[in-house]
Amino acid sequence: MRQIVIIIASLLLISSVSAEKLNARIEAGKPVRLGFANEKPWAYLDSDGKPTGLINDYTIDILNRMGINHIEPVFTEWGGLIPGLRAKRFDIITGGMYILSSRCQKIAFSEPIGRFRDAFIVPKGNPKDIHDYPDVVRESARLVTGVGYNMTTSARDAGLSESLIIQVPGPTEILSAVKEGRAEAGAVPYFTALYLAKQAPDSLSVSDPARATSQTGHYIGIGFRKEDNAFLEQFDEAQAKYMGSPQMLERVKKYGYREAQYLDGIATSQLCQRQ
Repeated sequence: MRQIVIIIASLLLISSVSAEKLNARIEAGKPVRLGFANEKPWAYLDSDGKPTGLINDYTIDILNRMGINHIEPVFTEWGGLIPGLRAKRFDIITGGMYILSSRCQKIAFSEPIGRFRDAFIVPKGNPKDIHDYPDVVRESARLVTGVGYNMTTSARDAGLSESLIIQVPGPTEILSAVKEGRAEAGAVPYFTALYLAKQAPDSLSVSDPARATSQTGHYIGIGFRKEDNAFLEQFDEAQAKYMGSPQMLERVKKYGYREAQYLDGIATSQLCQRQ
């Protein structure tokens, strides 16, 4: 009987922990854990081990406005962000994730923080004139991108053969694949492309997103668990006051955020209904 009681108590404890919502964590004095892949300039750790980058800085400013200062970074690979959030290994995804209907089925997103386009790192001078996914298909170019990146779907939808798509863990491996000639183009968000090309300015160029006519741009949001909708509502209220403020504009300009990324009135609920 004693063993049965212990087992039941253990199950109740596990259930209680798994059911804990973010607001309850905060009320208990526990840190808000930011989950992100180490991807510059979006979200990464600085030399002191503190979370920084466009999305981390943006999110931390909003959390501070909400009176939340106890924050902890949790680093993982990109492909582990959504599973890690759902498994409660962290509380918020700050990796710079596009709001896509397939992702909306698994997690909740804040209202968008801006609109961004994909781009490509290519050999210096862009000899194959690649600026968009149809260009990759036209050239039968080998395309490298990250595991879990939406760029894989975009390439497939454009008609690129599966045999020409290379998936690697993240930006470092994408950079290496293009530098070493294992791929003719590396598909990443535009800001990531700019950062990667700076690592090898003598050998790499960045495509021109203005010539990516098949793209209307993707919207980035902050990711939350669906059961944390009460906290998400509070976050969105604080974000609405932060968006476009002098503090925000000063904070994000060093990462390349410009007028081209400003919002056009679209809501996350609309984005989640898109295919």
